[in-house]
Amino acid sequence: MTAFTQYVRTIVEDAGYEAGADGSATIEAQHVLIAIAARSETKASQFLCATGLSPQSLRDALNRELERSLNTAGASLQTLKLERGHTATPVTSLGPSVQQALERGVSGLRSGARPAHLLLGILRADIGIVPRALELAGYDRADLLTRAREALAEEC
Repeated sequence: MTAFTQYVRTIVEDAGYEAGADGSATIEAQHVLIAIAARSETKASQFLCATGLSPQSLRDALNRELERSLNTAGASLQTLKLERGHTATPVTSLGPSVQQALERGVSGLRSGARPAHLLLGILRADIGIVPRALELAGYDRADLLTRAREALAEEC
């Protein structure tokens, strides 16, 4: 098993708990991003935290994105009485946003995948919850991606 495969398994397992706490039926890119940020021993986590993207700040940004999306549809968290359940049961199914992030992260590589490629694959998404949440939090996704590539260059 490669180091990348082991890293992805660990992050996906952690993300499964995030997804369960979120009440999601599948593990999505936002859950993986929080799991990456929570692994403080990794360069990807250190980069995220240095840019102000801690696990809690990511959750806050994602909550703002959810509220904004609901408001656009004429609803709110309060009117729908949505609550994020905190279940100890992890979700195990990968959603399409994670599969696409993995594909984006490793496509075109000439050599083996590294842990940083997973984060880069998530940040390269043009559409979806993560880009919208980052924008609402005041981040320029293109700039963030460029800085991530630079910061993680030695790991890639």
